[in-house]
Parts: sequence; structure tokens; C-alpha cells
Amino acid sequence: MREFFNRLLGLIKEGEVLISEHGYEELAEDHLTAKELITGTSEGIIVEEYLDYHKGPCLLLLQKDLLGKPIHAVWGIQKNKVKPAVLITAYRPDPQR
Repeated sequence: MREFFNRLLGLIKEGEVLISEHGYEELAEDHLTAKELITGTSEGIIVEEYLDYHKGPCLLLLQKDLLGKPIHAVWGIQKNKVKPAVLITAYRPDPQR
């Protein structure tokens, strides 16, 4: 289960990162920075993996912001590509769920 996550971490460490347009919109909406998402990835907890997703493998991580509050982030790699790691979206989860 951690194999794909480790692959993403390696790409992030190499600076091979792309943030989708939707990702930037969601970051802005929840007052998050790309830097805190990127630097916090290594401490993330895998919630779900979608290795057979039609647009390419991805996973949902539970991360924390700079104040320690939870963030959900979806990271992936485009189908038929080996890089970069793509931050697809990130948002603050509903505390009621």
C-alpha cells in the first residue's frame, strides 16, 4: 500500500510537482498554501488509494496544516506518465464526518 505513496514522496523530494488548476482554486478557498501541502506530504496518512483510477493512480492523504489542523489532499500521477506528482485537490474535511 505504501509503494505508490513512496513513489510520490520521491517525486516531491526531487521537485517534480505540479498543482492542478482545481488544486490551486481549492487551496485558495480554504486559505492553504502550496508549500504547506508539499512539505506536509511526508507526514501524511493514507486514507484511500485509487490505483486504477481512469486518469491515473492517486491517493487521498490526511495531512495537517501549519497549525496542526487536518487537511485532505489528493495526490496522483497522470495516466501513462512517470512524473510529476500532481496535487489534484486539497481541502479541509468536514469535522462532522
